[in-house]
Amino acid sequence: MNSFKVIIVSSLLLLMAVGASAQSRIFGTPNLIHYDSKIYHFGFSLSGGSYNYIISTNPDFTTMDGCDSLRVANPRGGKSFGFGIVSDIRMGKYFDLRFIPSFSFPDCQVQYFCNTDVPNISYANGGANGIVFLDLPLLVKFKSTRMMNNVRAYVVAGAQYSFNLVYSKAKDIANMSAHEVLLVNAHDVMAQVGVGFDFYCTYFKLATEFKFSLGLMNQLQQEGKYEGALNSLRSKGFQVSLTFE
Repeated sequence: MNSFKVIIVSSLLLLMAVGASAQSRIFGTPNLIHYDSKIYHFGFSLSGGSYNYIISTNPDFTTMDGCDSLRVANPRGGKSFGFGIVSDIRMGKYFDLRFIPSFSFPDCQVQYFCNTDVPNISYANGGANGIVFLDLPLLVKFKSTRMMNNVRAYVVAGAQYSFNLVYSKAKDIANMSAHEVLLVNAHDVMAQVGVGFDFYCTYFKLATEFKFSLGLMNQLQQEGKYEGALNSLRSKGFQVSLTFE
């Protein structure tokens, strides 16, 4: 959690520094006056946020073999951070199509509480270096006109396909552990929606964005020690990102 706080604090400091250097221009003469007429834009993004699971439990799990001592199963979310390459295509005065291939590093657990107060923690993928996603989001961006010459508000919506790059290693660990570790699927599809602001600085455009994601696929492939306690496991996330274009 400390590293997540460092990311947020660093991002805020960066925003303050950029804002201070561009303050006299943001509310004055328009910057990058030919930027919005260009068809293509490229850049990079840095992001930090949270990642968790939405679980559905079997209502009869306490009567199943191997689960008689289990009282409750809860997801325990963790931090997530990532970086990506921004590709933006102008579709009209107020619409853009955005493709941002990225690498993300989420962390999440499922806690099983038995008859004792000490939880039995199952790490996703059996602790196989956590999860490393290759994310391929395709988003439509609806943006306002420029406000105060150098600021735009916008909303984004779309879908993201994610592939877990360490899945094969996680599957090997699951097989060697007599199927007693939590294994999630290699593939995920998420619906995404977000809001943000574009700031036209002197030499580049900076954007701050807040985005929510909800998984559409059941990620549960192998439950592990308490087989049958869960019916489904879907992902969800919240992301704060900075993009430079």
